[in-house]
Amino acid sequence: MDYKDAGVNIEEGYRAVEKYRDLAAATRNRAVLGGLGSFAGMYSLKELIDSGIGSGGAPMEDPVLVSGTDGVGTKLDVAFRMKKYDTVGIDCVAMCVNDILCHGAKPLFFLDYLACGKLDAGIAADLVKGVARGCAETGTALLGGETAEMPGFYDEGKYDIAGFAVGIVDRKDIIDGSGIRPGDALLGIASSGPHSNGFSLIRKVLPDLDEDFGGMPIGMALLEPTRLYVKPVLRLMETVNIRGMAHITGGGFYENIPRMFASPMDAMIRNGSWTIPPIFARIAYGAGDAEQGSAAARLRGDEAQRRGAEMLKNDGGLRQRMFNTFNMGIGFVLAIAPGDIPGAIEILDSQGYPAWEIGRVAEAAGKTGGVRFE
Repeated sequence: MDYKDAGVNIEEGYRAVEKYRDLAAATRNRAVLGGLGSFAGMYSLKELIDSGIGSGGAPMEDPVLVSGTDGVGTKLDVAFRMKKYDTVGIDCVAMCVNDILCHGAKPLFFLDYLACGKLDAGIAADLVKGVARGCAETGTALLGGETAEMPGFYDEGKYDIAGFAVGIVDRKDIIDGSGIRPGDALLGIASSGPHSNGFSLIRKVLPDLDEDFGGMPIGMALLEPTRLYVKPVLRLMETVNIRGMAHITGGGFYENIPRMFASPMDAMIRNGSWTIPPIFARIAYGAGDAEQGSAAARLRGDEAQRRGAEMLKNDGGLRQRMFNTFNMGIGFVLAIAPGDIPGAIEILDSQGYPAWEIGRVAEAAGKTGGVRFE
């Protein structure tokens, strides 16, 4: 018995790496040393600092590396069932680079980890194609990664993907929430849907991925990739003093917005300040209580969406659970001075990122602070 008889196809791995090579090369810059296939990826700090790659061309006084790691989660199951593999790699990159952006860091490089039961070079290449696209759109170099074939551990046809990003920021420019004050405005930037969070719930309440949703299968709508906020927010930082940032991921509003505060404060969110996208109404309908859940088994499409929108307005418990799980249409939140709101919205809108003033910062009503709706 050889390795192939045990279920590991080395030749398929070689074919996958060849497909990755050009994808990674398209994301390189002059600070990247070596090529794909080495034992490790290398990035020249001297080249970085001398050329100002990580700081818009200006030299840094005290460069600080900022790192983040994440995966795609059970959204991958939707990709497998829809047989569409080229977008979830974007999610993997976005979940990492959006996190490090919260501290004002520009992402420098990214590495991925891909695991499966039986490797298919074409599927693997589609997954990495999404990674490369996410890297290219954020100016991040894809240095390499790992593809692991583990027969008997992962089911055949199933893949997992995760990664990590490293970015850089001048110490004096680190955004850590220490400058946030009561009275600051909260600016919300639109999400593209659920992004890559809440899919363990979504998969239970939306079992039929072929259900019509605005003229497409709802499974395809759910695969809309996580928005990449790096370029518009970095541009905004050039003209606006951003005092705090939050990436709205797992845990929704209640968990993530308070993470931007350096000391206990309340985020006062103004109801109705933005329109909740229809996909969340459809999820809410399926996620109702037991009686409503039985109805969810009957209603589909536009009627289920309409009913879900009514439930979000009238069922405070369901609304709170939804905001505690999903981004509800707001994928990134900034704390800025109220006078900067009009200019910030204009800059973001001009780049295709709709934004709204969604609330304000207030003194904490309790010892720990949190999120309150008004």
